[in-house]
Amino acid sequence: MLWDEIEIHPDVCNGRPVLRGTRIAVQSVLQMLAAGDSLEDVLEAFPALGRDQVLACMDLAARLMANQYSLQKVE
Repeated sequence: MLWDEIEIHPDVCNGRPVLRGTRIAVQSVLQMLAAGDSLEDVLEAFPALGRDQVLACMDLAARLMANQYSLQKVE
């Protein structure tokens, strides 16, 4: 299961979700993908990661976005 690749520990990366056994934040992977980097680019930047771990990051983002949100302009 892809979720098995992600863990949260209060003392690692300020409690942000990271990929299991690393200090690589899910957010870092998603930011690279959002910037237009390919899966291969991410794997090259983070040699400790495997394809399934990158897919787990995308799966987490998709599941979080499945919740209902409302956007408000911040002034």
